[in-house]
Amino acid sequence: MTDTRKTVRLKPKAEARAIRHGFPWVYADELVTDRRTQSLPAGTLAVLEDGERRPLGLVTVNTASKIIARMLDRDPEAVIDEDWCAARIARALALRERLFDAPFYRLVHAEADGLPGVIIDRFGDAAVIQPNAAWAEAHLDLLAAALRRVTGVTTVIKNGTGRARGLEGLTEETAILSGGLEAPVPVPMNGATYMADLLGGQKTGLFYDQRPNHAFAARLARGARVLDVFTHVGGFALAALAGGAEHALAVDASAPALALAHRGAEASGAADRFETRQGDAFEVLESLGREGARFDLVICDPPAFAPAKPALEAGLRAYERIARLSAPLVAPGGYLVLCSCSHAADLTSFRNASARGIGRGGRRGQLIHTGFAGPDHPLLPQLAESGYLKSLVFRLD
Repeated sequence: MTDTRKTVRLKPKAEARAIRHGFPWVYADELVTDRRTQSLPAGTLAVLEDGERRPLGLVTVNTASKIIARMLDRDPEAVIDEDWCAARIARALALRERLFDAPFYRLVHAEADGLPGVIIDRFGDAAVIQPNAAWAEAHLDLLAAALRRVTGVTTVIKNGTGRARGLEGLTEETAILSGGLEAPVPVPMNGATYMADLLGGQKTGLFYDQRPNHAFAARLARGARVLDVFTHVGGFALAALAGGAEHALAVDASAPALALAHRGAEASGAADRFETRQGDAFEVLESLGREGARFDLVICDPPAFAPAKPALEAGLRAYERIARLSAPLVAPGGYLVLCSCSHAADLTSFRNASARGIGRGGRRGQLIHTGFAGPDHPLLPQLAESGYLKSLVFRLD
């Protein structure tokens, strides 16, 4: 089959060893981009060769992306059809079914599950696919068919939004590929019920990656007054209430997200202990500081302030500012949870920015826990970018 396929080749000085050892990407400056390669349509499948013309595997090519090639299969003769997709999804499903007793989880976590640029979150009988790479967009029908075949889901939604698609030169689109939805989907997690809007919500409708960090915070919440900033559809607040919190105030800029959070509190039987405030997070934190508000547990889980290296310096300043504004709101002996989902900010940089902010906020404390994404968001060891989420838990004096 290799003689009928397109081929692309690493430059003579490009490091093929990393590819052989499992690194899944080839950057644009590492590939020979002659006129023939430049003419390949985005998402083309091709055999990747090293500088000596030895095959390394089957890749998908997108000359419009800085990640010009993504490894699909180490076998250069692999056939990318429904059976191939189903085998990858079945392998991913086997892990999730061992981890969870209900079908609510991230089913496919892109490169770490052998499907580059593909995110699939499962919500019972429904699933949301994010085809964030050109090959996945081109093979979406195959992916959806394999997904239905392996899992038995009836509703499949394409969520074609987000920064990653823009980097691939893909347009934004959300569509129902099969089945249908009439209302937000109730999702049981950590003893609470969340309401996930699979069509109009952020990302796929819910952030499963924080599940273990929600659970840890809930252990600190019994009898506590809780502030959850950047709550989305209830995030840490609903988990804290399920853990026995006395009261939770949830803050977000999105009115629709807060409405879903309210519905989740009602479904969880905790509406009488739940309150929301809509507004810019920094402004709300400053306002609460002026009001002299105090909480036993404060959580700040912002969007990515440093999604890429050019934004790193500004992003770290933003994380420091969050820590500075939130630390004074923590009652003596209380807890502060600070989170980052920025790829560009590594754990050490984020921890240092958080510690500086806490100090500038006039507080001192202990770092008692460091959390990461749950096991349904596996880390590909060769790809640092697949380990993006960090959660720091401080006990403040």
